Amino acid sequence: MNLSRILVLGITTLLASTGLSTTARADEGMWLYSAPPRAQIKAKYGFDLTAVWLDHLMKSSVRFNSGGSGSFVSGDGLVITNHHVGADDLQKLSDETHNYIRDGFYAATPASEKKCVDLELNVLQSIEDITQRVNAAIPAGATGDAAALARRKITAEIEKESLDKTGLRSDVVTLYQGGAYHLYRFKKYTDIRLVFAPEGSTAFFGGDPDNFEYPRYDLDICLFRVYENDRPVQPQHFLRWSTAGAKEGELTFVSGHPGTTRRLLTVPELEYIRDSQFPLQLASLKRREVLLANWSARDTENARRAHDELFGIQNTRKARDGGLAALQDPHFFGTRVAAETAFKQKLAARADGADALAAFDRIAAAQKSVAAIAVRNRLLEGGTAFDADSFVLARRLLRHADEHPKPNGERLREFSDARRESFEQQLFSEKPIYPDLETVTLGDSLTALVEQLGAADPLVKTILAGKSPRTRAAELISSTQVRDVAFRKKLYAGDATVVANAKDPLIEIARAIDAEARALRRMVESADETKQQAQAVIGKARFALEGTSNYPDATFTLRLSYGPVQGYMEAGKNIPAYTTIGGLYERSLKQGNRDPFELPERWLKKRATLDLATPLNFVSTADIIGGNSGSPVVNTAGEFVGIIFDGNLASLSGDFGYEDVASRAVSVASAGILEALRKVYEAPALANELVTGRR
Repeated sequence: MNLSRILVLGITTLLASTGLSTTARADEGMWLYSAPPRAQIKAKYGFDLTAVWLDHLMKSSVRFNSGGSGSFVSGDGLVITNHHVGADDLQKLSDETHNYIRDGFYAATPASEKKCVDLELNVLQSIEDITQRVNAAIPAGATGDAAALARRKITAEIEKESLDKTGLRSDVVTLYQGGAYHLYRFKKYTDIRLVFAPEGSTAFFGGDPDNFEYPRYDLDICLFRVYENDRPVQPQHFLRWSTAGAKEGELTFVSGHPGTTRRLLTVPELEYIRDSQFPLQLASLKRREVLLANWSARDTENARRAHDELFGIQNTRKARDGGLAALQDPHFFGTRVAAETAFKQKLAARADGADALAAFDRIAAAQKSVAAIAVRNRLLEGGTAFDADSFVLARRLLRHADEHPKPNGERLREFSDARRESFEQQLFSEKPIYPDLETVTLGDSLTALVEQLGAADPLVKTILAGKSPRTRAAELISSTQVRDVAFRKKLYAGDATVVANAKDPLIEIARAIDAEARALRRMVESADETKQQAQAVIGKARFALEGTSNYPDATFTLRLSYGPVQGYMEAGKNIPAYTTIGGLYERSLKQGNRDPFELPERWLKKRATLDLATPLNFVSTADIIGGNSGSPVVNTAGEFVGIIFDGNLASLSGDFGYEDVASRAVSVASAGILEALRKVYEAPALANELVTGRR
């Protein structure tokens, strides 16, 4: 399949997200709940997005803070997401005798629900535009470090003030690359318990070969229950389950938390991603994929321990390959260049366009400064040279001791008062950390450090201390105490002297790189501040030219997308909107029932009991991206008709633009979920809870 050809099929619609225009066309858009596309939807589909309808969907939607989306689907706190979103928690709950990712899990009684180790769920409660307050706090003429510090101070002040006033998690979110700032308030839940997960081979049927492909046949779901005060929460808002699901051509909506898009970036920023950032990331991903695949193949326990990380790497690698293919396509990239040129010509014709034109130049200069330090920044501040959970813990302990005495607004953002509870939950997590796996990953990343900076680099010499990367990694992992929660709590309660006196070797490695890592971070944040201020100027000019009917890039905050259930054409062949349970068996048989197309024994035994015509997966034109995994798909009645779990190959250009010719969002159908729960997993109580909304 020619991926580049697919990526440019809808190139005219991609103009909607370039410098020429950000006004959405077709079914494009990851829309703010505070600025939904009411007029577009009414004009095209005749449906009214009422405030009541939106509020209900907003407060039924859930963010998995570990990365992903979900939704409340019962009045007794039941939440549904993807198996691959819940895999992090399945991994942490598993051990050598219980492999929940591979074998699945079902809590037939409330007492058997398993409490997750460190999972945090967020439910959006309100959005407040604070742009004027944030910008007013930046001194006139301030740039670079001074402006970045001023913005960090006002951000910390607003978040702490909101937290103290409401008790809600409060995050200041940057929108339109700095054109606007909104305060998002979330209800936070931290007592989350596992209820159900299918086998990994069922959830990810087809494995990596079928990933980002369609047709698909996956039961990619995972169910949790949310507790407060040791009792299931009784949410006022949850989604009613549609037993029939959506029909082809029916309008549907996706409510989820898309992670990051880059549709408003300038050409120099896209050139940096194309020529440097993505190639560097891909080289690292492919290297780590080979490492973990080989280590996993040596032993079944190795495979269990590395499974979640390896899956994430493979998924990201394939997504990055698709995104890079889009940027490397001359037609696609040429369209971006032409669009930006046309927009600049419009600015040049206006008396007030000079400031915006100059802003483009400032962004280009700032991007050059970022590119100049990108490799060292990624290795040191980004931590890719020290790929081990133990190092993450060591750095957090070191930096907390340094940051805590500072005024709230002067700390690194992750150490602010408003983020303290979430920070502590992660720092004191009891999740299993495996020294053998840590030694392998740290040894390989230290090897990459030497390769990229050179063995003669003074910092490299300090880190290796005269040893080989693998030997040094084994020494550090075996001698550090940071995997001991009691040790972490002791150091966290102390000051910088206590941390220094611990003389923990991995903390001392973090200390050895800290001065340079912080300096690199300051340079990047200074450049980002320059770009944000410039984007604000460009955004103001764009609004003047085109109006304000547009959406910002994704920020892992709640967005609304929409589009009908609809098949597409590929290589002259009609691809139907739906696949069925019967198709699952046919796909497995055609592939010889071999891995990754092997069906679990229970599925083989239950085939005769199933309605093979039941829809299993379907596609729609909804505009999604990574982070939307687990997002509920609802009909105009607000009923749950499916759950997003993937996109097809053509959707991989979605980071940089939207098209609806071949790009599709892939979902598990509500009817297929019920059929599997009732007849394959013999979980009638759980299926009934979904249908009735009560346990």
